[in-house]
Amino acid sequence: MSDTTPSRKGIFAASFIGTAIEWYDYYIFGTAAALVFGTLFFPRFSSVAGTLAAFATFAVGFVARPLGAAVIGHFGDRIGRKSMLVLTLVLTGGATALIGLLPTYAVIGVGAPLLLVLLRLLQGFGVGGEWGGAVLIATEHAAGRRRAVYGSFAQFGVPIGVLTSNLAFLAVAGLPDEAFASWGWRVPFLLSIVLVVVGLLVRSRLQDAPEFQRVKERNATSTVPLRELFRRHPRVLALASLASIAPPAVGYTVIVYMLSYGTQVLGYERTTLLSLILLSTVVWVATIVVAAVLADRYGSRPVYVIGALTAVIWPWPMFGLVNTGSAALAGLAFAVAAVVQGIMAGAQGGLFSEIFPVRVRYSGISIAYQVGGMVGGAVTPIVATALFGATGSSTPIALYVAALSVLTLVAVLGLREGSGRAEEADAEVPVR
Repeated sequence: MSDTTPSRKGIFAASFIGTAIEWYDYYIFGTAAALVFGTLFFPRFSSVAGTLAAFATFAVGFVARPLGAAVIGHFGDRIGRKSMLVLTLVLTGGATALIGLLPTYAVIGVGAPLLLVLLRLLQGFGVGGEWGGAVLIATEHAAGRRRAVYGSFAQFGVPIGVLTSNLAFLAVAGLPDEAFASWGWRVPFLLSIVLVVVGLLVRSRLQDAPEFQRVKERNATSTVPLRELFRRHPRVLALASLASIAPPAVGYTVIVYMLSYGTQVLGYERTTLLSLILLSTVVWVATIVVAAVLADRYGSRPVYVIGALTAVIWPWPMFGLVNTGSAALAGLAFAVAAVVQGIMAGAQGGLFSEIFPVRVRYSGISIAYQVGGMVGGAVTPIVATALFGATGSSTPIALYVAALSVLTLVAVLGLREGSGRAEEADAEVPVR
């Protein structure tokens, strides 16, 4: 293979490995926020208030993600996908490693949570440009009706990030509480240094796809992609953003909120919940594979609609199973939630790469994905904690997640698959 025509394995490695590393970085923060950050960085608050403060710090990263998507997406559309993917890896991995070295509130007082927030912002900024670039480096190399399968390469990084982050915390979760609070929680963060080096070695070998290179050769890249995106594609951007809400809403309810709710309210051991979430990621990955193959055969949009519909239905039964206190039933709840996420994840990369033209594609899919992540992922653990604190019931939480999923279902029904490519076929020289 030439440098400009990489093997499928090379594309998979560059898209998947870097994304897995960056989501590992991102998810270990969520796990730490649920398990330990409240007491280490916000010790003057009550238990509930400390958890809320820790989740708020977790949410700060989501606020930075749309900004990162806009800035990194701009340069991704102007300069190229590969260079931005290297940048996102360095930003996210560096911030994660520094979090592992942070002194706590007991050591430096209010400076500790302030530094934690600052590094979380940097981490979120890097992640903001990651997913879009990883999807495009794969889908723009895809031939024919293989875009969903290639687009799913980046999607594997999300459950694998959950899997590896939970494995990392499981390795230290059995430590005595004092040791875990002192140094055990830091180990998963510091491991990021090794992972980033591996990711950089893989991504440095890949080139941008011919599809984007042809745009550069014609000098047809957008001068200001963000301006063009909002001026010419506001409807598609809005619908894609809403369509991106349900996957993180379901996902973060399980992998972040359930850790707090399950241990503090229902009495599950933290190692039990971490193990159940870990096992559910196997189902998640398998579902992504099946959904991606079906999306290439029957269309990404119909498959995504099915996933969104299941996201509307499942939250209430999921909480009902977890509330029994049975680890087996909680495992079933998490496994079905993984199927719900996997259906949408398998179709999302292919669908989103089809609805925006190549000139603004990096910006478009990145912003849409991150806005959806902010609404569905950042807010959900906070709202869930507040709803349970106010009502003492999980039913309002289930209804809230279902309502978010209804927004996604309605939005994806309004998207037109292939519209971005049809526009490019109709216009030799788009408006600059």
